Amino acid sequence: MVANTILAKIHVAKKQLAMDDDAYRAMLLSVGGVSSSKELTPLGAAKVLRHLENCGFKPVRKFGRRPAPPQDRKALVGKIEALLAEAKRPWAYVDAMASRMFQIDKIDWCTPDQLWRIAAALQKDAHRHGR
Repeated sequence: MVANTILAKIHVAKKQLAMDDDAYRAMLLSVGGVSSSKELTPLGAAKVLRHLENCGFKPVRKFGRRPAPPQDRKALVGKIEALLAEAKRPWAYVDAMASRMFQIDKIDWCTPDQLWRIAAALQKDAHRHGR
């Protein structure tokens, strides 16, 4: 069974490539050997995604990976996540802030004090923009 995230990615590719249903099903049959994406095996799904990427599909990640902080930092990361969501900004924005402010590449590696400073900067930005 293929994960729902992989199936969703296949359907996003179908939409991005503007494939009609007949062309999509013909591609599934020729590349994956099935008539429906639900019937794909993990190997078949990988083949289909590779084929769609060769046809011009470019996966777009709007929002990056959410960090998995230790227990002492969860509340601060939750606050940062809320401020990012409100501003409609990706996690990469906070990684860039950490890089500029502390010369640290990822928010995952920030101390609680550094996370607090990032949250304060995001809060000031929210007030500045009337959020």
